[in-house]
Amino acid sequence: MNSGKRKEILGRIREGLRVPAPRPHNGPDGAPAPSGLVQQRAWLPAVSPDPDGQLALFEKNCVHLRTDFQLVAGVEEAAKVLVNLRDVHQWTVAAAHHHTLLDQIVPALGLETRYMEEHPGSQSLESCSVGITACDALIAQTGSILLTARSAGGRALSVLPPHHLVLARADQLVPDLPGAFELLQAKYRDYYPSFITFITGPSRTGDIERILVLGAHGPKNLTVILIR
Repeated sequence: MNSGKRKEILGRIREGLRVPAPRPHNGPDGAPAPSGLVQQRAWLPAVSPDPDGQLALFEKNCVHLRTDFQLVAGVEEAAKVLVNLRDVHQWTVAAAHHHTLLDQIVPALGLETRYMEEHPGSQSLESCSVGITACDALIAQTGSILLTARSAGGRALSVLPPHHLVLARADQLVPDLPGAFELLQAKYRDYYPSFITFITGPSRTGDIERILVLGAHGPKNLTVILIR
């Protein structure tokens, strides 16, 4: 690094230090914030308390993130949407796990389906066209999907197939990230799953020349079918 560049960097640091930042234990306005989840929400974008408003926000975030969001009226309509996606994407083999909701819908595909309970290997999952999972929650604030090893059939099903499809019900929509952690704590208490993840849009990277590339480290396509 030449001396001119070094002086420029140090000058920017000195300039930044002139503006005091609020301490983490204070709210955005500098005033002391309540402790716990109330404090966390003070730093996060506000979310409507109305379920319809939360649904609209989740859908808006899905569009921004390039998540294919499908809102359906019931299990039968969900099955029809699934069959249409099969035809559009030309799926040949599916992977899934047994779950009360999935077992009502996945058979409509009419495809060979490899279930996680049968312990398919990594190469077997990678050769599947789509991985279909349930989830713990959908998060309106960020457009994220919260899932765990217990809710999604293990660690690999949501990662290895090139298309990840999530089936969920409307009552699984939570307003924000603190709400998601509240749900995890209430559901699992002291017995947390070995794998917990927030999926926010298809896998992506922009490391090379800031060019967005989908599917770099996981599924290139992400679909959420939400049943009202």
